[in-house]
Amino acid sequence: MSDVQNNSMMMVAELKALLGSPYVLDGAEAMAPYLTDWRKRFTGSALCVVKPANTDEVAAVMRLASEKGLCIVPQGGNTGLVGGSVPIGNGHEIILSLARLNKIREFDAISDVMVVEAGATLMTAQEAAVKNDRLFPLSLASEGTATVGGAISTNAGGTAVLAYGTMRDLVVGLEVVLADGRIWNGLGKLKKDNTGYDLKNLFIGSEGTLGIVTAAVVKLFPAPKSRATALCGLASVEDALKFFNLVKADAGRELTTFELIPRLGIDLVLKHFSDTREPLFFKHQWYVLIEFSSLTEDGADPLAQGLILDAIDKAYLEDSVFAVTLSQRDEFWRLREYMPDAQTREGASIKHDISVSIDAIPEFIDTVVNELIALIPDIRPFVFGHVGDGNLHFNMQAPEGADGKAFLKQADAVHESVYRHIAEFKGSISAEHGIGQVKRERLAQTKDAVALDLMRTIKKALDPDGRLNPGKVL
Repeated sequence: MSDVQNNSMMMVAELKALLGSPYVLDGAEAMAPYLTDWRKRFTGSALCVVKPANTDEVAAVMRLASEKGLCIVPQGGNTGLVGGSVPIGNGHEIILSLARLNKIREFDAISDVMVVEAGATLMTAQEAAVKNDRLFPLSLASEGTATVGGAISTNAGGTAVLAYGTMRDLVVGLEVVLADGRIWNGLGKLKKDNTGYDLKNLFIGSEGTLGIVTAAVVKLFPAPKSRATALCGLASVEDALKFFNLVKADAGRELTTFELIPRLGIDLVLKHFSDTREPLFFKHQWYVLIEFSSLTEDGADPLAQGLILDAIDKAYLEDSVFAVTLSQRDEFWRLREYMPDAQTREGASIKHDISVSIDAIPEFIDTVVNELIALIPDIRPFVFGHVGDGNLHFNMQAPEGADGKAFLKQADAVHESVYRHIAEFKGSISAEHGIGQVKRERLAQTKDAVALDLMRTIKKALDPDGRLNPGKVL
């Protein structure tokens, strides 16, 4: 047996003594689900997977890894889309699963906050809020498996950013284990605390490269008493923007969702999912899924109906239909939430998670789509997303009947076009999915040089040996 193998076995034995054998996985079959990312683009290798039960155990693992010169890859629900939660496979990595840190530690209805551990799913946090007549507004299609810690690590957005902001806006305080095993207890519930640097914001969006978030204080809001949901048909993205400006001016924070959907999205969802149906009598080039929330029992419907009738009168909308039952509301949301899976079932696609200023959305879409159609005739633009915050999932579906592998060989040319225009429009190459492994090189090419230097300085200060989630972001 080599020295390397012997040292590895000794390390695993120490971890089992520390956490208990059931919570250290070192067999190939047991580790397999933790080694491959959600999209199955990246598969790494690791010494083992550890599943600590609390913050003290996370800190103990960090100290031991530091002593032995090993790296740590933190992992929540492993639902990330940029390869940020799996090892790069250098043989010196331990996957630290936060699945057992899944408790709601405290619920404070007076302060409108709760303390939730990083391994709790977003659905768990949402349900805890509902039980106490409150709202935790972060909502994603993967909320049943995506964790609070994962959402913090990528600064996730979701469908309600328009009204409530991203995860950065929802976090009041954090508990973080640092690279050397120290624990920073920043779980304060204060709404005002002007005592130096805002440390929590260093860790939000850092994808586990600066420290391991083990718990968070998150904001809660009054639970809506009524909702109004409608699906609207439009002729153009320009009309969608006019519609958005109209409703935003009068609805304010009661406008909670404004999702842009292309006709291709509807077509592919109807093709691949039997529990969906054509939403409007006529087909339209574009659709908007819009939702209003009110704190009064009958406040949402009159507001929504008045604004949508106004938009029809102004010819911003071609048609619309309101959800009159909860099941109809669910039908509308399925059309939106099934789109990523519909793309996968349809075949090869080239994906981008980008953002531009809201006013530039129509011009950006027209400019880049026309360029890509000239580059790859019959390519199928599949652009959808959160128009209210400028976040577009700017995806390109392979031409119908095309060879998927041949299409994906053109990905570099497609990326070059999209990201070149992102730079021209002063947008972002990652709006809510993070950098991970997928966009690491692209970040180095597009980020402001001074900003990159500052980021590297912070990384060196907090993780001088580069042991936290190596190969990600920087």
